[in-house]
Amino acid sequence: QVQLTESGGGLVQAGGSLRLSCASSGRTISRYTVAWFRQTPEKEREFVARITLIDGKTDYSESVKGRFTISRDNFKNTVYLQMNSLKSEDTAVYHCARSPFFSDQSTHYDSWGPGTQVTVSS
Repeated sequence: QVQLTESGGGLVQAGGSLRLSCASSGRTISRYTVAWFRQTPEKEREFVARITLIDGKTDYSESVKGRFTISRDNFKNTVYLQMNSLKSEDTAVYHCARSPFFSDQSTHYDSWGPGTQVTVSS
């Protein structure tokens, strides 16, 4: 059973940057996709970005494309989300999750981290 743990969240001013990390422990299977989702009390869980562990193929939501970059370090079993040019609407709890599918649907993900809070002040 894999466990995912996010870190790197915090409070930042609009226009600033943060880098989130998603560390996995337990059995790691390279033929998986790891994605970042975010959620606020007012919205349903929203897909942010995804990456395949085996070849690093990536995909982003339109709302973060050009500002966020997802990457992975398979030796460290860690996936990163570099967030630049942050906006107040990026404020949310960010979760990483793992799926055997290259999907943007949260229902396709079977392992989830507890989340890390990102707050962007305007």
